[in-house]
Amino acid sequence: MAALIATAVQSGAATAAPAAPVPGAESVTLSPAQRAELLREADARKADTAGRLGLGAKEKLVVRDVVKDRDGTLHTRYERTYAGLPVLGGDLVVSTTAAGKTKKVVKATKAAVAPATVTPKISAEKAERQAVAAAEADGAEAPDAEGAPRKVVWAAEGKPVLAYETVVGGLQQDGTPNELHVITDAATGEKLYEYQAVHNGTGHTVYSGTVELTTTQSGSTYNLTDGARGNHKTYNLNRATSGTGTLFSGPDDVWGNGSPSNLESAGADAHYGAALTWDYYKNVHGRSGIRGDGVGAYSRVHYGNNYVNAFWSDSCFCMTYGDGSGNANPLTSIDVAAHEMTHGLTSHTAGLRYSGESGGLNEATSDIFGSTVEFFANNSSDTGDYLIGEEIDINGDGTPLRYMDKPSKDGASKDYWYSGIGSIDVHYSSGPANHFFYLLSEGSGTKTINGVTYDSPTSDGLPVTGIGRAKAEKIWFRALTTKFTSTTDYAGARTGTLAAAGELYGTDSAEYKAVQDAWAGVNVGARSGGGGGGGTTFENTADVAIPDNGAAVTSSLTVSGRTGNAPSALKAGVRIVHTWRGDLQIDLVAPTARPTG
Repeated sequence: MAALIATAVQSGAATAAPAAPVPGAESVTLSPAQRAELLREADARKADTAGRLGLGAKEKLVVRDVVKDRDGTLHTRYERTYAGLPVLGGDLVVSTTAAGKTKKVVKATKAAVAPATVTPKISAEKAERQAVAAAEADGAEAPDAEGAPRKVVWAAEGKPVLAYETVVGGLQQDGTPNELHVITDAATGEKLYEYQAVHNGTGHTVYSGTVELTTTQSGSTYNLTDGARGNHKTYNLNRATSGTGTLFSGPDDVWGNGSPSNLESAGADAHYGAALTWDYYKNVHGRSGIRGDGVGAYSRVHYGNNYVNAFWSDSCFCMTYGDGSGNANPLTSIDVAAHEMTHGLTSHTAGLRYSGESGGLNEATSDIFGSTVEFFANNSSDTGDYLIGEEIDINGDGTPLRYMDKPSKDGASKDYWYSGIGSIDVHYSSGPANHFFYLLSEGSGTKTINGVTYDSPTSDGLPVTGIGRAKAEKIWFRALTTKFTSTTDYAGARTGTLAAAGELYGTDSAEYKAVQDAWAGVNVGARSGGGGGGGTTFENTADVAIPDNGAAVTSSLTVSGRTGNAPSALKAGVRIVHTWRGDLQIDLVAPTARPTG
């Protein structure tokens, strides 16, 4: 474990003129056939790529995704295996020039993947019992292992070790399907990690008015199959909690009447939201479908009884929506559909683990694009905003579920990053990333957008000037698809979005500096001028070992070229690396000495 302490002296803000996009830096739209060919070519080269990256003889690459820029740069995403075993946390992205030269490699782990053994010391049955017990402790109903535990190499945290991965099914406490993944050390039997693979988020039914739906006619019958968008289908579960349900069909091409009592109304909302989300990703970001392969996911509505939630599941490649309290408010609005489909996008690109800081970033990504799809829809009945769940009235007082301009207004989300944020619920640790995106898009302070008034603060009390949502969404999407990995944390998100902004607009651009300032505004990193804009950053780059139990250690900073007392806006950052989150308690003590000239 190690500690790194940095501080910055803040003294004003820097400004610069907006830059034009860098030619060739944006990604191109790939047809499913073009993408398939690039994947085939990458697969044919994977052994050579592994050799160039210096991977061990027992390590192999598995191609997962590819993004191509206009200048020919390829960003190829890989999973990794060791001795034939999946390496969890071993994913990486390799960026190569049009000539095939490696430009950059982003890895989920910097550790060498070389576990001491691939022979387990504990039985798979013991790992399975532990996993089921973990699900029971979480309040699951009738948990049961879905198949035998599989051997894996756990490389997402600390030194890579042989482990078992067990997937536990059943239902979660609130009725959501359970797909709990439990990682158990195959040598000691210690639980290393657990995460929930069913990603859920609460939304609301918004009456979107009379909208056009793409459907399919078969003889004299119409059904909710969107042939223009990968054959996306919308099914009626009719209060069931398993299976696919029944495809919505009827003698005419009119769906619902706008009332929740008509089961077709929720189906029409879900079908419409899925179409908008498909169009958004294709028209704005050049991605054809969630996986980029032109294949549509599907939607299920009327899940369970009084189920106040919606969720994405990789196992069915589908979105599922409950009908809310009293079955009176189907959770099938535009932003909910976009939120859930985006969980699928994240799963098939960065693969952000749904726990810790990466889980918060996963949830924030769905909120971010749920919001941008709502703006993209330009629907007069549901205008775009930076509020999540603004009409469900889940709190009973007319307030939204989440606020992107100041997340803490919901009473639980966090406005700013702090060292323990990875230990809270991912829906609340998403706050700093949501806040960052709002600041990057719109800037700090008070403003009114589409009739909604926002007042966004910053952690350092200094202003942030927004660059507009159109640029901000491009930066986040590029970072998600070409920079983030399964283990990306807030520091990594800052690095990834800066890299994306640099490629799109240049590292000297106002956009690049705005990314720095927006992250500083949520307590992640320094301002564009160093510290608080135009100041200086002082950093101790030497690792300082922290004993599990022992005397205090010191990480000293040398401050030079400054006179007088430190300003009230001084920020000090501490980065602590430890193999097990929650296992270490540290008291940070700063000296009271003042810098002198």
